Amino acid sequence: MSDLSKNVVDIDENLRLVGTAHISSTSVELVRNQIEEWRPDLVAVELCESRKASLLEPNALDNEDLLKILNEGKSHMILLQSALAAEQRRMGISSGEKPGAELLAAIEAADEADIPVELIDRDVLITLRRAWSKMGFFEKFRVLDALLWQDDNEDEATVEEILEDSDMLSKLMEEAREVAPAAGSVLIDERDAFLAGRIQQIRGRGRILAVVGAGHLTGIQENLSRPPMETASGIAELNIEPSKSIWPKALMIAIPIFLLGAVTWMVYNGEMEELRQTAQTWLVLNAVLAGLGVMIARGHPLSILVGSIASPITSLNPTLAAGWFAGYTQLKIVAPTGKDARDFLLLDGLSVFWKNRVGRVLLVTMMGNIGSMVGAWLAGGAILGILLT
Repeated sequence: MSDLSKNVVDIDENLRLVGTAHISSTSVELVRNQIEEWRPDLVAVELCESRKASLLEPNALDNEDLLKILNEGKSHMILLQSALAAEQRRMGISSGEKPGAELLAAIEAADEADIPVELIDRDVLITLRRAWSKMGFFEKFRVLDALLWQDDNEDEATVEEILEDSDMLSKLMEEAREVAPAAGSVLIDERDAFLAGRIQQIRGRGRILAVVGAGHLTGIQENLSRPPMETASGIAELNIEPSKSIWPKALMIAIPIFLLGAVTWMVYNGEMEELRQTAQTWLVLNAVLAGLGVMIARGHPLSILVGSIASPITSLNPTLAAGWFAGYTQLKIVAPTGKDARDFLLLDGLSVFWKNRVGRVLLVTMMGNIGSMVGAWLAGGAILGILLT
């Protein structure tokens, strides 16, 4: 085994940190040896319940209908499993181990030695939501660009080189931060603080061996150097989910209010011909552009029809969207499986939105909504023109 002593850090006689790479055979061996030799009273692992479940049952959802998965609230499992598979592919590494094997090894070795296990990572869905909400438009675009268009294997390195070279680990962290500074703060700095806070919470339970990603070692040590109460008390704030913006809903409410106001004005003034033109303009523009959007997404003919019929109605209700109906129709006609969802989330190219059944459902939904929105705004402009003439 390689000399990985630099990835074993003793904070004091009762706390040892073990830094690992998530796709490393060497890390699996390192974790098992540390548990066997150091004999901790508690093993803390950089996992949440969702990630643990996805590691224990990586193929559990492959043959299940996607709609059933969504209805049962298991959609996050697909996201996690895909992210684990993508991690190895994007780094260009073939190590013989699946991503997260060393974390499973820590749990298994602890169970074999009858040592309790504590999961210390923040729920991954909270992390992802906080990261997405903090990113601006251009930052989100850069992330999508990195996922969909940039080469995966420009600078190949062996996993052991990455694990042993602390400068390389720092470089990887900083590269992620350069692509998305706001997301980097959430994925790296916030999780360093959260992991350190969770470790402080369990410090009174004897000798603790904490198994964490090697890239978090420095940040965790820095946070553990702060007053224990301060570190542990920060967890509550880091667990807060971001609130949603009110502007999209406000804009959607403005459209039906304007239309109803225009209709009321025309009826009051007895302008029945203008009212007929208004209704015709609203129906045609909404239906045609929503259907065109679904057609561009290469949706099923029935999805195109449903989107076209739904658009003039849903545009009057800010809680509904034509794309949802078109997407649901697509979902029912060409039902994706859990495996389709995992394959889609590998994001190995823009064409996945047309070739993959999950990608097609999402594209039909998105393009149907865009077409309906454009139709509503154009119809609103045309109706305003009718009122002013």
